[in-house]
Amino acid sequence: MDFPLKPFLALAVTAFLASCGAPSGTGSSSSGRDHWGHRPGPKGFRTVIIDAGHGGKDPGAVSRHTGQQEKELALDTARRIKAELGGFHTILMRSGDEFIDLDDRVSRANRHGDAILISVHYNSGPSGIRGPETYYWRVDSHGLAVRLQRAMTSVSPSEAGSRGLVRRRLRLTRNPEIPCVLIECGYLSNPAEARLAQSPAYRDKLAKAIAGAIKTQAAIGDSGTGPLPPPINAPMSRPTDAPE
Repeated sequence: MDFPLKPFLALAVTAFLASCGAPSGTGSSSSGRDHWGHRPGPKGFRTVIIDAGHGGKDPGAVSRHTGQQEKELALDTARRIKAELGGFHTILMRSGDEFIDLDDRVSRANRHGDAILISVHYNSGPSGIRGPETYYWRVDSHGLAVRLQRAMTSVSPSEAGSRGLVRRRLRLTRNPEIPCVLIECGYLSNPAEARLAQSPAYRDKLAKAIAGAIKTQAAIGDSGTGPLPPPINAPMSRPTDAPE
């Protein structure tokens, strides 16, 4: 769900964020570990953690149109993104068909300070819905989320009913202590988009666009991504929350 910027919060956000400041020794960068992430988005980071969703006993979504499993497509896309990020220290959360609990993924991400986390998924829903979606929660993840959504949309030939950019509290958008975003690269439940996702050439285009967004964020931070959302002090996401 989306959280509209209430008028009284709008007046306080700028001053609040300014009071947070940047970490010592990092200039204007807000990369690094932080419990709440109520600060501008990352700039100048060199480490990118790419989390291929699902894995092992958890296949994720399975397309009834192509038979492909989300876990396989997510890992393939993660590898392609890594290949496009020369010059960065790029870490794959999983490099094979391995099941990793969501809380373990958070713990592994928190081992790294000056880093960002991108969790890669493919979606499922009613067959008429198609198009990429991007989920974020932390204030310092907003600019990166905007860039990633724009990048995927530029590659996607059309959208229908997808939610686009969404602020949602999930374990991989709320719980890490580094800027973190979860992307859904398309709907495997849509016959046309499932066939697109089946194409290595299309996944390569997606990976190039996603990597380009990451590079731009590292170079110029939040510039050009619009106003920051209001801070929200919400509890950690738990397994009892809505399915991820």
